[in-house]
Amino acid sequence: MHTQPSPASELRCSVVVPVYNGEATIRRCLEALTAQTLPATAYEVIVVSDGSTDATEIIVADWFQEHSLSHWRLVHQINAGPGAARNHGAQLASTAQVLFTDADCAPEPHWVETLLQAFADPDVVGAKGTYLTDQTGLIPRFVQAEYEDRYDRMAGQDQIDFIDTYSASYRQPIFCENGGFNTLFTTASVEDQELSFRLAAKGYRLIFVPEAQVKHIHDETLTEYFRRKYFIGFWKALLTRWHPERMVQDSHTPQVLKVQMMLWAAILGLIPLAILGIFWPLFAAAGGLLLLTVGIFLLTTLPFLAKLARRSWALAAIGPLMLAARSLALGIGYVAGTIHFAGTPPGSREPVIPGWKRLIKRGMDIVGALIGLAISAPLILLAAVAIKLDSPGPIFYLQTRIGEHGRPFRCVKLRSMQADADQQLSTLINVTALQEPVYKLSQDPRITRTGAWLRRSSLDEAPQFWNVLCGEMSLVGPRPEEECIVALYNDYQRRRLSVKPGLTGPMQINGRGDLPFHERLRLELDYIDHYSLWRDIEILIRTFPAVWAGRGAR
Repeated sequence: MHTQPSPASELRCSVVVPVYNGEATIRRCLEALTAQTLPATAYEVIVVSDGSTDATEIIVADWFQEHSLSHWRLVHQINAGPGAARNHGAQLASTAQVLFTDADCAPEPHWVETLLQAFADPDVVGAKGTYLTDQTGLIPRFVQAEYEDRYDRMAGQDQIDFIDTYSASYRQPIFCENGGFNTLFTTASVEDQELSFRLAAKGYRLIFVPEAQVKHIHDETLTEYFRRKYFIGFWKALLTRWHPERMVQDSHTPQVLKVQMMLWAAILGLIPLAILGIFWPLFAAAGGLLLLTVGIFLLTTLPFLAKLARRSWALAAIGPLMLAARSLALGIGYVAGTIHFAGTPPGSREPVIPGWKRLIKRGMDIVGALIGLAISAPLILLAAVAIKLDSPGPIFYLQTRIGEHGRPFRCVKLRSMQADADQQLSTLINVTALQEPVYKLSQDPRITRTGAWLRRSSLDEAPQFWNVLCGEMSLVGPRPEEECIVALYNDYQRRRLSVKPGLTGPMQINGRGDLPFHERLRLELDYIDHYSLWRDIEILIRTFPAVWAGRGAR
């Protein structure tokens, strides 16, 4: 069922609302979308019925007709899940800006306008808003406080990696080029997290916009809450398998939650032992350990309980029960998901570097960086003297480079150029006019006499062992690139940001600066797509003769 959209030139954005059997909530959502501060002719709404079998489609069609909204559309698809419904709507969008909300949400009047304003920055690719609620029950108020605790965590972050679809916006071309939401997630779970993790891995800028608010109907019973958390944990098992680095940290999930889940695993293991301890002296200590573990769990809840107490003592009173239910449900769901996804589900993919390989690689980086710093320290000292004697300026050169997932870091090198080299660049080359996102000056006048020798020997990069030790770089990986160059990358080229940049890598052992960009990119993506620890070792071994030969050093 379709109505014809308005000409795209009249529209500023497209709002996609997936719905499945939402006859009880969809009217409230449409009322809120009709009451936006922008005129209704400035945006289109695409409601995608995901195989609804109730009166949802009749309600939506009647609403559009009653309000003469000829450019708002109702689309029907066979039931395939909310991710597939959102993808369907985004593909039909008439504009380059697509907003998402859910059928049980009522966006505030300024919602559309606020999200559009966030994209005034051309670097922003995705934005996340926030929940509100009018519910007065204790459990819905607890859920709202839980979300606001996470919003507090995200506030002030210049860039995030976690966008929920209840209040979200993406640049439509990039959304579609990356395949949208993974339809393997057939229920509302973590498909929105997976997409944002995927985009963040390419270094796209995602931001938090707390003013983009929608009113939601939260869980009203403990059973509803437990069930929702269970399925989040279930699908999270698959998500962290694809993105193992997010098990350590993301911009949304409180670290204490992971501690609480581990404590509950310990509690569940100690309970039967404590029972045995009543009858068997061998396990007598289990009861004390159980009480200690429960006490530690309660201690971890105190900061959040203090927040709840500032709202209501009743909320603080139910806090321990709700936090225990959350940890337990997520943990049980995660274990169930881990078992369920033990094989390779159809349509799934493997992470760039699986979790256990990441641990080994990090261990190699730490050991290698310590050895590298110890060996290179005397050489760095001699080079420092030569740098100071050769030209005025600092010994070390610090430059912002782009690391894993687009995170900027301060890359440290021995200075090999004149002190004002960065200011001279604009007189030597127009970066914005480059045909490819790379530049190399064969006869760079900014390089000092000492710098030429440092570059040929690669000694100028020895201080980057410090970046490796800090976890900003790895011993092996694609070379870290400058911000102005990464800004010119297309979506395909951004794949090289999915791993940490390396002190050495496939480029260094295959010609270094002599390689054209397309060949360098091919080598680096092949390294990423066929990653192995043995390949890292091979590259490290081949680096020494490559540096000695000096081929391509610039």
